[in-house]
Amino acid sequence: MTYGSYIREARERRYGEDRSFSVRKVAQRVGVEPAYLSKIERDLAPPPSEATTRRIAEELSEDADLLLAMSGKVSGDLQRIILSRPLLFAELIRQLRDAPDQAILRIVREVRDGAW
Repeated sequence: MTYGSYIREARERRYGEDRSFSVRKVAQRVGVEPAYLSKIERDLAPPPSEATTRRIAEELSEDADLLLAMSGKVSGDLQRIILSRPLLFAELIRQLRDAPDQAILRIVREVRDGAW
């Protein structure tokens, strides 16, 4: 699924529940032109900036990190974290590349809870 098709599906799902989720109204609340949002949804325009992606995510109750990843981007805060210790984070990510989800979740919980 592409970034655009994901956005469109999420918006249309919300539109089915609430008519205020038309392309025009969502675009207005997000701060972009309706034609631009329509082009994004149809993959005729590249994914927008991080700031716009975050506003779209908030508007559609979607995860901003997921949408950024789908657009081939990494959030600015994660970039700063990685850049603070690039060798360690590069090695960590490479080691976790093939790990099963439950193993990664266990590591996240251990770090979050301080149980190391």
